[in-house]
Amino acid sequence: MTERTRLTRTEISWILYDVANSAFIMLVSTTIPIYFATLVEEAGMDTTTASGLWGLVTAAAVLILAVLSPILGAVADYKGMKKRLFIGFLVMGLAGAVSLALAPDWLWFLFIFVAARLGYSACNVFYDSMLTDVTTDERMDMVSSHGYAWGYIGSCAPFIIGIVVLFVTGMSATGFQISFLITAAWWLLMSIPLLKNVHQAHYLPGRPENAGKIFRQVGATFLKIRKNKRLLCYILGYFCYIDGVYTIISMATAYGNELGIDTVQMILALLLTQFVAFPCAILSGILAKKHGPLKLIKVFILAYIAICLFGYQLDKVWEFWVLAVAVGTCQGGIQALSRSYYGKLIPKEESNEYFGFFDIFGKFADFIGPLIISFCALVLGSSTYGILALVVLFVAGYLLVRKAE
Repeated sequence: MTERTRLTRTEISWILYDVANSAFIMLVSTTIPIYFATLVEEAGMDTTTASGLWGLVTAAAVLILAVLSPILGAVADYKGMKKRLFIGFLVMGLAGAVSLALAPDWLWFLFIFVAARLGYSACNVFYDSMLTDVTTDERMDMVSSHGYAWGYIGSCAPFIIGIVVLFVTGMSATGFQISFLITAAWWLLMSIPLLKNVHQAHYLPGRPENAGKIFRQVGATFLKIRKNKRLLCYILGYFCYIDGVYTIISMATAYGNELGIDTVQMILALLLTQFVAFPCAILSGILAKKHGPLKLIKVFILAYIAICLFGYQLDKVWEFWVLAVAVGTCQGGIQALSRSYYGKLIPKEESNEYFGFFDIFGKFADFIGPLIISFCALVLGSSTYGILALVVLFVAGYLLVRKAE
């Protein structure tokens, strides 16, 4: 790197947490739903019902945090609160990840998964807002893109070790459980630099005195967003298009399992997605500096429309591989630039609360998408109709983002 683009120690420490938590979400997208499918099959449940049930539980987990996000963000905006809340939810997520390996049946597994997912997602509210603490507006696209990029490639290390364990143990329950423990250890280890080196640079004076003050603060921020037409159009557009992005990430293996694609093929294809996403996410940060992040976000949305149309007719293994590569080229870029562009639009001293609203839109999106897939699986008998329905959300997102220019 040249002197102009060299990352600072604080920026690197922030980026490493993306490496930490991406290992867990990699499991959420791959081996966790596969292990859940084996648990419910042992209980005599069919794969379509299992796919629908998984979507409902995923929706429930994100809905809970969506309601809490602005409140947590409002509390975290005060001096010294961001790191404390981050640590609390980090412990919750890590404990959940470890406990997944100890779940005695599929029902307990679901309860523990909700707790682990809540801890992971709540940490991300504070982590995303820390972007305004670690870098400047001019460097935000680059740093955010590096976060997602290194998160994708870094998460492959514990994942590959876990896959080796699974192969050695013959895809046994013990192999899955060991892979969960390896991921929890990685998550903890790679979180240490952020805990040591990242500090809250922007904050509100005083302390969060009472619940009434917090709710009034949340209401005032909501009114500010509503009056800012550019910000409102952007965050509504984000709500629509990120719905499709998150749904494709969280439901990929459940969808592939329903189509009868071999477990090993699914895991390897999704691993390829991570390697493709690494250079593409970094490239998106470079291109954003030249062309602007909003223009690239619109390009990624159009690409996702094509991905959904292709996924609707998917019925062969090689098509699942093509889909994995296509998603990898867009996934990191659209997430990274969405985060950094929003970070430039908001007041830095209220970044947690504003990112709380950013997260509530993202989490409600993550709620609706899996719910659409679950409805199609349980009522219409196939998840493929749900994949096609995501096109409507991407189109709506594109139209709203255009108004944010």
